[in-house]
Amino acid sequence: MKFHKFISVMLHPIVIPTIGITLYFILIQNSFSRNQKFAVLGLIFITTYIVPLLILILFRRFKLIKSFKAESIKERKVPVAMMIVLFYLLGNTLYGIENLKDLGMLFYATSLGLVSIYILFAFKIKTSIHLISIGITVGFFYVLSFIYQQNLIAVIVCGLLLSGMLASARLHLKAHTQKEVYLGFVLGFLAPSIVFYFL
Repeated sequence: MKFHKFISVMLHPIVIPTIGITLYFILIQNSFSRNQKFAVLGLIFITTYIVPLLILILFRRFKLIKSFKAESIKERKVPVAMMIVLFYLLGNTLYGIENLKDLGMLFYATSLGLVSIYILFAFKIKTSIHLISIGITVGFFYVLSFIYQQNLIAVIVCGLLLSGMLASARLHLKAHTQKEVYLGFVLGFLAPSIVFYFL
């Protein structure tokens, strides 16, 4: 049980964006200085980690959610809607900066993934945000491998292995059904391809 909780925390949706962007700066050739990379990482860390964390704390404080897990669909609706807007605005900001269009499209894809989650709420499906998040990251590097004609197979395979571990953890913790876990990963994986195709 402790191992599954550890995996769920280490690969939490608010952690994965910072990990993904760090890997992007390491693996994809770019002209940014170290200070510029830290500035971008700082922006992303604040927007995707600090802000969502503060939102959850406020929601917990005002009893809009019972716990930080936001287990029910009802509890997830407003936080997910806020994240859709937040990630879309972050995508807009980064897409407008030269050499950061890739990252802009990544956050457009994240926003799209969250929109699909919100739509599925109407069908009483609580898609795994953990899996959609890691699915988006794997899908992002899959798309980059074609754009830059770069061999990123090691990152993609590691991402798939971690996705399997995370899915197993979420199922073991009874946080989701198999359908919700698999659906989350597939929707996440497809989102970057859809965004890159249309942009």
